[in-house]
Amino acid sequence: MMSVAAQGSAGDEEFLPIRSVDGYVPIEDHGLIGDGSAAALVSAAGSISWLCAPRFDDAPPLAGILDAGNGGALSTSIAGVRDSRQLYEPDTGILHTELRSSSGLVRITDAMTLEPDGDLSEVRRAGLGELVRSVRVLRGPVRVLIGVKPRHPWRLQPDESGIVFRDGPAELHLSGTVPLAGRSTELDLEQGDVVDLSLRWEAPSGPGPRGTVGERLDATAEVWRRWMRKVEYEGPGERLVRRAAVTLKLLDHFANGAIIAAPTSSLPESIGGARNWDYRFSWIRDAAFSVYAMRRIGLREEAHGFLSWVLDAIERQGKPRALFDIDGEVPLPETEDPDLEGYRRSSPVRWGNSAAFQAQHDAYGEILDCAHQWADEGTVMGSALWTRLSALVDEAAGVWRTPDHGIWEVRTEPRPFTYSAAMCQVALDRGARIAERLRLPGDVERWRAEADGIRKAILEEAWSDELDSLTEHLGGGGLDASLLALPLRRVVRADHPRMAATTRAVAERLGAGDGLLYRYLPEESPDGLPGGEGAFLLCSFWLVDNLAAQDRLEEAVELFELLCGRANALGLLPEQIDPSTGAFLGNFPQALSHVGLISSGVNLARRMRGSSGSGIRQ
Repeated sequence: MMSVAAQGSAGDEEFLPIRSVDGYVPIEDHGLIGDGSAAALVSAAGSISWLCAPRFDDAPPLAGILDAGNGGALSTSIAGVRDSRQLYEPDTGILHTELRSSSGLVRITDAMTLEPDGDLSEVRRAGLGELVRSVRVLRGPVRVLIGVKPRHPWRLQPDESGIVFRDGPAELHLSGTVPLAGRSTELDLEQGDVVDLSLRWEAPSGPGPRGTVGERLDATAEVWRRWMRKVEYEGPGERLVRRAAVTLKLLDHFANGAIIAAPTSSLPESIGGARNWDYRFSWIRDAAFSVYAMRRIGLREEAHGFLSWVLDAIERQGKPRALFDIDGEVPLPETEDPDLEGYRRSSPVRWGNSAAFQAQHDAYGEILDCAHQWADEGTVMGSALWTRLSALVDEAAGVWRTPDHGIWEVRTEPRPFTYSAAMCQVALDRGARIAERLRLPGDVERWRAEADGIRKAILEEAWSDELDSLTEHLGGGGLDASLLALPLRRVVRADHPRMAATTRAVAERLGAGDGLLYRYLPEESPDGLPGGEGAFLLCSFWLVDNLAAQDRLEEAVELFELLCGRANALGLLPEQIDPSTGAFLGNFPQALSHVGLISSGVNLARRMRGSSGSGIRQ
């Protein structure tokens, strides 16, 4: 195999000028690297502007994407840089950034290294606890500029092997194959020269990772490629679906199977706005969607791991919550950081997420849907777990009309959201199915009757003759794109006349242009927050699934292709998109957007092959 670090450049046609808006590299001009415990973003300018290590939810020593002046970064550039491009080593989490000047071309290769000969589906601690950066001059001479600046309160201290980042007991050690002169190092290099850097957060007292940086990169590439041989997919957007699989794995906490919603905090849903949230946690609703998608492209161990994590958290906590930290515990209270200005001065920057303490009744259905998928695998369900789950089924029967904060986690007074009622229906339906299949104790007939009653109430009480659509609340209200998920959760069939009408109404009234959808309109559906937000990408993938299930296959394929065109050059997707500019908004990359892409691709592939199974969970 050709060495990862030794590959040459492809053509020049994909190079683009390095962009900066308000002093910030755009969100979409970044790539993700990680090792199943930590994660970092690398910009097209060659800067590592976000790093959380040794865990996804640790305080980031590098947070330049949230404060270009004071957030901190590890940067590499070249004098007179003109343009750049980024590309992943195929089927891996190894990222290349090429910087070009009039006289030279440099390739920067970034990765978090993995244990050689590891199996990403089986090992519990795959990472070596280091981020490596290999800088290779493909055409020279060039002057390479290396900058090192951590976020406050981290401090730099010289070390016999390089530089130490220190914040109390927390330490990161930066070393290189050349001496590093503190915050700024300049190197005059010729074609073929290589400079390697290693940023380690594991204690350096032991022997450290074996081999050179180049050898560790090659070993890491082989681990990724061996894992990717499991992915089973042939259909629309194959390249993007495969990249989505890698992205989900980069968001997977290998130690226990949790999958975080995104590796970042506080990237804004509107520039200059206050809708900035910490997404470095695991949402229960993400689990149900993610497991469903992963199983259908061959990632069965990952699906099983996430299911196990969810059910273990529920059994230990004894209370349904919308989200947990990656240990399955309740996150710390939400706080605002006074020291960071926010991406493009969109404040506040938040750590923690108060949604963990909201009433969100859809959690009942998400948990029981996960349990149902667990039973589908033939896994034994212990009596203690079933006792807790069956109690949740009964609770869902009692709360489905009770107001809550809903799937979108509004910060107003609670309301009786249609989606929340629908997911209580899911809890009752799945509870009945599990009890019957596994011959477990439970009032199956009553649960089924309650589920049928909720479905009937949704079709009647949430219906608006004026809008010719189901609405966000039982009793009326505005439109809500989460209604598109009802067929995916087997609550209402996609081809039911009222669901078909709702699909049309959502596409027309919540449409933001070019296939994008707002999840709701704040002026019609107040959420307690100032300002607006971008179009929510997952909702558009839900629309693809509804169109496909309604035998509108040509429209579904056309929309799917439009959405695939929204991915950045690396195949990564955000949470939201600004419809007026196409710019990425929200935390990035977003797990659910990639889950939506995978699910829609699978559904379309089956429809296009004429499969009797639609892929939608009817």
